[in-house]
Amino acid sequence: MTDALFYLFAAMSLLFGFLVVANPFSRNPVTSVMFLVLTIVSLAGLFVLLHAFFLAAVQVLVYAGAVMVLFLFVIMLLNIAEETKRRIKLFGALTGLGTVGGLAALLTHTLWNSGIPTPMNPSLEGETKLLGQVLFTQYLLPFEIVSILILVAMVGVILLSKRELK
Repeated sequence: MTDALFYLFAAMSLLFGFLVVANPFSRNPVTSVMFLVLTIVSLAGLFVLLHAFFLAAVQVLVYAGAVMVLFLFVIMLLNIAEETKRRIKLFGALTGLGTVGGLAALLTHTLWNSGIPTPMNPSLEGETKLLGQVLFTQYLLPFEIVSILILVAMVGVILLSKRELK
């Protein structure tokens, strides 16, 4: 049963993730945000299958709740309806795909040859106290980098919206 649920949630995650980027139904960015919410919910289902109930709840509450509301606010604040009418140029699309492919190959090669074992700690299963200790000791730098990136994104949105008001 868990294998079937895993394949179901994994397929949903891949399908909805693809529909976020290349949506054949609508070019509206709000539709892409809604598909991103469905992607996050299906990823939370994968966390439940891993018995990481706290992470699944945080995934739904924080990302699907708060961050998606922020994304919708930014999309509606910037009013990017004009951007949806823009045509994709072949050179730009091929250059972007080549760049993404090159970065994916570089990342795969680096991870494959790094020799670093996959960090698996079964004692963290289901306990939030140990999870918090690991997050704020071993993974403190990535945690802080993400918070700085979110701050930079918010400042960028404020600057973009102020420029349109003048």
